Amino acid sequence: MYRKLRVLILFFVFLIFFSVITKAQVHINSINIEGNDKTKKYIILRELPYHAGDNVNKDSLSFFNNLSQQQLFNTSLFLVAKVSAEYPLPKDSSIVNIHIQVQERWYFIPKPIFKWVDRNFSQWWNEQNHSLDRVNYGINLSMKNATGNNDRLALGFVAGYTQQNTIRYQLPFIDKKLKFGMGFGWQNYKQKEINYTTAFDKQVFLKTIGMVREGYRANLDLLYRPNLFNRFSLQLGFGNDALSDSGFLMQPIFLPNHTKSFSYADITLSLKKINFDYNAYPTRGSASEFTAYQRFSSSSSMTSFQYRKIEAHSFSKQNFILVESNSIVKFVPNFNYADYRLLGYANFQLNGLEYYVVDGNAASILKTSFHHLLGGFTVKNPIKTRYLTDFKYNFWINIFTHLGYVYNDHPLSTNRLSNTLLRSVGVGLDIISIYDFVLKIDYSVNQLGDKGVYLHGGINF
Repeated sequence: MYRKLRVLILFFVFLIFFSVITKAQVHINSINIEGNDKTKKYIILRELPYHAGDNVNKDSLSFFNNLSQQQLFNTSLFLVAKVSAEYPLPKDSSIVNIHIQVQERWYFIPKPIFKWVDRNFSQWWNEQNHSLDRVNYGINLSMKNATGNNDRLALGFVAGYTQQNTIRYQLPFIDKKLKFGMGFGWQNYKQKEINYTTAFDKQVFLKTIGMVREGYRANLDLLYRPNLFNRFSLQLGFGNDALSDSGFLMQPIFLPNHTKSFSYADITLSLKKINFDYNAYPTRGSASEFTAYQRFSSSSSMTSFQYRKIEAHSFSKQNFILVESNSIVKFVPNFNYADYRLLGYANFQLNGLEYYVVDGNAASILKTSFHHLLGGFTVKNPIKTRYLTDFKYNFWINIFTHLGYVYNDHPLSTNRLSNTLLRSVGVGLDIISIYDFVLKIDYSVNQLGDKGVYLHGGINF
């Protein structure tokens, strides 16, 4: 009798549990998209955490819709992305239709190029006396979403300080499951001036009447994106870098093989995980990236590993903390100047050290900043166009502190910043607007006592 009663109780508990689970689920009947005049429908559907026909927890539906908006906006294809749930039958809340409304951006921008060749604006303006001889000018023909498949084509023609031609194309998906993609690129360049050494932790340049450096590089990429957040890429490349007689005479160990001409092949493996509310200026979420690089060349190969981690923790809509760590190590069997350039280049930067570079073969930096939203406003565009109806501006104030260390196994006596703790503090104003426009105005002080105002950022077309 007791056993039958226990079985009966378990049966009723199971029925109650099954009923609760069933009521908590909603069935996605359809997904309707509006405003995608050029973008293919499946490109939008690829960014969603659910599909038509799925059953999802009703309490999670709002979270999934917000995540969908985040993912769509972070494609950089749309000015507006709104995702909402509609119940077609008022008496039946277990069936839902998803409605997506997007407003597409401009995709073709013939962008004039006028850019200083120095590492940042402050260095070009102050140390190089804003010389127009140190400016690249030309045109970059950028076509995003070229065929409606979120593919990107870029053609660049540059004159001035550097004579350069580039062509790049990337197609994110080439298979029916939208997981594999590919890309390729080509670049050739000629320069009349090169940074041939570092003295007192600053770049030293050699300028000649003729060309002092020239070369080319080609690459082929294989892309893999198994889900919303993870991305993998494998790049195969080859190229050549050559110096003139005067360049080689000035710095005979500039190139990895210590000769006037250097040919190489390389392979780069990159693993990324990105989950930000807004990639251009994250206030919530995280991202991590691991990159392994191997260069192949007789007697001058090189191996490097880099790991970068960013965390954005939001306390409210007005306040968040951003923490970034970035570490790199290079195994360079043949000491040379080109491979030892490290801090101050690419994404390895410290605020307050804009005028300096630090050479080495291993480094780590840590950045922390607290951000507070001052406010924002919107200005209507007087020119009526559906690609830009208004200009939105948000203003964030932040305080930051940066730490870093660069290890150099071949330090020069004239350089004092390698093998020592690097540090800076400061305050900044960040201006955020349309098309991923981010302008950063920082005032910082470094461990050397240098103080200054520095500008960073730009617009992403």
